[in-house]
Amino acid sequence: MLNSKDKIKILYIDDEPNNLNGFKAAFRFDYTIFIASDIPMAYQHLEAHPDIRVILCDQRMPDKTGVQFFEEVCEKYPNPVRMLITGYADIESVINAVNKGHIFRYIKKPWTDVDIKTSIEEGNKYYITKNELATKNKELEFVNNELSKFTYSITHDMRGPLVSVLGALELAKTMDDLNDLRELLEMMESAVIKLDEYIRNTHEYYKNKKSQIVYEEINFETLVEDLEGLFRINGKMDNVRFDVMVKQAVPFISDKVSINIILNNLLSNAFKYQRKNAADKFVAMAIEVKNNTVVIEIKDNGIGIAASHIDKIFTLFFRATAEEYGSGFGLYNVKDALNKLNGSIEVSSAVNEGTIFTVTIPGKING
Repeated sequence: MLNSKDKIKILYIDDEPNNLNGFKAAFRFDYTIFIASDIPMAYQHLEAHPDIRVILCDQRMPDKTGVQFFEEVCEKYPNPVRMLITGYADIESVINAVNKGHIFRYIKKPWTDVDIKTSIEEGNKYYITKNELATKNKELEFVNNELSKFTYSITHDMRGPLVSVLGALELAKTMDDLNDLRELLEMMESAVIKLDEYIRNTHEYYKNKKSQIVYEEINFETLVEDLEGLFRINGKMDNVRFDVMVKQAVPFISDKVSINIILNNLLSNAFKYQRKNAADKFVAMAIEVKNNTVVIEIKDNGIGIAASHIDKIFTLFFRATAEEYGSGFGLYNVKDALNKLNGSIEVSSAVNEGTIFTVTIPGKING
């Protein structure tokens, strides 16, 4: 006998008590049965149990026909498979049931246990197939949307810098003044840096999508050493103070690649989106491991994020500002990596005051 959690949930609607009791008695061991003597009671069951898979309804109900009920229920509860039961042969009601109520099967009274069970099993297969197809369609729609955005982004973010470099090269052919050439070279360098960042973020995006999680013990002191060295150079170039604090007294097991993606992107943004003429620019990273959880806080006093953009910043290709170049991949990659690790991220920001990202990641428990 199946556990009640594994049983298919069935709703049977009939205004005759004997039919209701007989149906429940016949199938209670095979399915989880809900019975209703009227339409309002049927809606109560559907509202309380949205995972009902099959609805069987008698055609001749006192307040409305089975066809009318199914036509109505299609809009609010489209997922359950619908089956009409009637005790009289009426071809018009069959046609209406198919056309208006979108029924899966038409069952004639008096029904047999075999008829009902066969219909339910076939209906359940249809339910599973339909829902799997709906899930695949949503996944396909998501992929197509990303592909469309990616196609546009390639045109805009890859071709744009290349066109700038080509234009600068043509212009350089006509120049003799070294100062003008130096200025032109700086423009070309800026365009190449943009292109390099776009390619790096694209690679990171696909690497994170394709890679499997590899759990290993992580020492955050060691992990941040390379990052600290790299970003301190950036800080010196742009006069940004970089403060790092790590507290880890216990082992922490997670995926190093995903955590590197998170730290790299958050730190990169913190350094990139600074206020140009601010007197005391800083980026601060604090990492603390306790209770098998790591909490990472990355804080800056840069340009900040407008409140209207906070909910959108993790969307692929979204850019919250035009002040600095961005591929629109960075924070999307962060969110994607966090989803893999069952982590979360909170954002607190104010324009021209700065931003705080707080990341929480649970560690994997050994064994």
